[in-house]
Amino acid sequence: MSATKRDVGVVIVAAGKGSRTGSSELKQFRWVAGKPMLLHSVQAFHDRGDVALVVCVLPREHAGDPPAWLFQCDVERLLISTGGRERSDSVANGIEDLPPECEIIVIHDAARPLVPASVIESVIAEARRGHGAVPAIPVADTLKRVGDSGAITGTVERDGLWRAQTPQAFPRGMIERAYTEARAKGIIATDDAALCERLGLPVVVVSGSERAMKITDEADFARAEALHTLKE
Repeated sequence: MSATKRDVGVVIVAAGKGSRTGSSELKQFRWVAGKPMLLHSVQAFHDRGDVALVVCVLPREHAGDPPAWLFQCDVERLLISTGGRERSDSVANGIEDLPPECEIIVIHDAARPLVPASVIESVIAEARRGHGAVPAIPVADTLKRVGDSGAITGTVERDGLWRAQTPQAFPRGMIERAYTEARAKGIIATDDAALCERLGLPVVVVSGSERAMKITDEADFARAEALHTLKE
């Protein structure tokens, strides 16, 4: 049996300060569900035979001296990169560090440590078909538009609305073009697919997972612990 082709490059964005958790420790370095948050994601991608390299984009003050536990991973497939001012700058830095053999690029937020392997597989499979892929969950709640005073100004029709997650996967040429044009025009985005959408490049949705929740504030750590104990 021939060896699996290693043509996937992963950028894990872990350069944020995580100030909304109220902790002095970087959110992505805090423990959740048995290990540091960032380590969950790195190991999940290293479990795949087609991943050539995982680039962890860290804050500048940590990129030169990463935590020792990070090297519990496959160090031959691990690279540390330096974050930028905005998330999009950090992603662009990570993409630039991926070797040419990485034909598929996956971008993931370290703040989503429990993403299932099935979601990772789905977005990569779609990217291999030549378009971008985003895991997402249909919006179930009624959405209200609220003014600065706190008064409701309207109800948003939820049909066709989805909550986007990461990892998001793309053919390399697509996401490189999206970021190159965004940088040239000074466009900042919190979502990688949005940069492709503005150019009319094809992006599809795959089924996301509640386990891929984003840890934003202190209460989310308890939610993540509870989700981790549940079977997929």
